Amino acid sequence: MKASAFLYPWDVVGDPAAAARIADLGVRQVTLASAYHSTRALTPRHPAHRIVTAEHAAVLHPPDPDRWAGRALAPYRQSWMVGEDPYGEAAEALAAAGLEVHSWVVLAHNSRLGAEHPDTSVVNAYGDRYPWAPCIARPAVRAYLVDLAADAAARPGARGTELESCGWYGFAHLHAHDKVSGVGLGDAAQYLMSLCFCAECRQGYGEAGADPDELAAAVRRALEPAWSGSGSTESGWDGVGKLLGPGLADATWRWRGRVARTLQESAVAAVRAEAPPGFQVLLHADPAPYRTGANAGVDPGHILAVADGVVLPCTGPDAVRETVLGPFTGRTGVLAANFGVVSGMGGSPATLERDAAHAASLGADQLRLYHAGLASGPDLAAVAGALSRIG
Repeated sequence: MKASAFLYPWDVVGDPAAAARIADLGVRQVTLASAYHSTRALTPRHPAHRIVTAEHAAVLHPPDPDRWAGRALAPYRQSWMVGEDPYGEAAEALAAAGLEVHSWVVLAHNSRLGAEHPDTSVVNAYGDRYPWAPCIARPAVRAYLVDLAADAAARPGARGTELESCGWYGFAHLHAHDKVSGVGLGDAAQYLMSLCFCAECRQGYGEAGADPDELAAAVRRALEPAWSGSGSTESGWDGVGKLLGPGLADATWRWRGRVARTLQESAVAAVRAEAPPGFQVLLHADPAPYRTGANAGVDPGHILAVADGVVLPCTGPDAVRETVLGPFTGRTGVLAANFGVVSGMGGSPATLERDAAHAASLGADQLRLYHAGLASGPDLAAVAGALSRIG
């Protein structure tokens, strides 16, 4: 199985040994961030630093000045690394070590955008804005995201791209110093908390047959027992219907599903228009279409008719892999099983060989390893051993 390791440019730039160290793991490909959200990252082997603080979402390459000239919504440039093009510098070093480089592009996740342009954000049923979550129904946001995909994906020398958060973002965020776990919310309640009620979405719900004021009131009523008790455990789309009622639930999805599908179609088309022939386009995805977040919900049949494949979160017990890979089994397209290999972040490099074999039995034909720059030395040693046996 072809394996690719995720990396940030700061894992490579300034470290002459980084590219060879990654190649020695046994991976054939690197998925290298070219547009990324804010983060604080450990760099345990870098000769010049141990912590990199990316203060806001940014492109890690020079944005195309002609594409963005005069636009209110445009990508922010990074300022925490030396040089104009840290992505390009890292990509060149990795390619020189014999590694195939694919870009890694985060789209609908940008806290600075929401802070500086509040009207771009998802607004929940209580009127709270989620500045980290751009509303993908708003025309200006969609135009920004589609052009960001084209600009950040088709970088010089890249052989493909992986588009993360190419769909709805919502309540779940892992924001800095999150304090939101005092009341447990299952994924059905999280869906309700992720419904957007901006002007564009209110109109969309109306077109789908749901009065937006009545829908917002229904969301608040459905969630009230969670706030006065210990939370809400409903899960799955049936759980959404139980909380909201099947009629209103279906109306929300008629609107949100169309918005997500057309954004995905437009983003992939924009990348392909910019990229050379044979350029591979994958989406980080979840096969439950209603889910929000970095692994955006998709319809398996639709997305494999649009993109070349998907990257699916596979860390955890066998049941997790069966849930995320099962709906894609037997379909044509790349199925990349994404495994956490950082023990301190819940990954399990020690079981990678066994877990990869299970994923392969369910149809996975590629591996993704999150994240070679963050992992400890023992974690990387376990990965190298597993890959040597997988072949």
